[in-house]
Amino acid sequence: MRNIPRSPAHRRHRKFIKAAKGYYGGRHRLYRTAREVVERAWQFQYIHRKQKKRSFRRLWIARINAAARQNDITYSKLMGALRKANIDINRKMLAIIAVEEPDVFTAIVEAIK
Repeated sequence: MRNIPRSPAHRRHRKFIKAAKGYYGGRHRLYRTAREVVERAWQFQYIHRKQKKRSFRRLWIARINAAARQNDITYSKLMGALRKANIDINRKMLAIIAVEEPDVFTAIVEAIK
């Protein structure tokens, strides 16, 4: 094939066709269809990047709550007591401790009681 300079429009089109690689049928062949599905996919990616943060926070809270209730305290009382005791530990770390090191989590709960 000859090395023909591509127009800016052709380059724009190829960008979307390339992004639609692996899509079924005309979704990866036809520019307009490819652009529509790729733009929609990008919207979902943007939305889910935001939702991911929320869903992980919900997971951490559920894990902390389960571990706290095994130690006879509720999640809200635990978090309030941690704040009053100036124990600055985020939910992610607290959830990891609750799952992987239950004896350390129990020690934290005993320290704030």
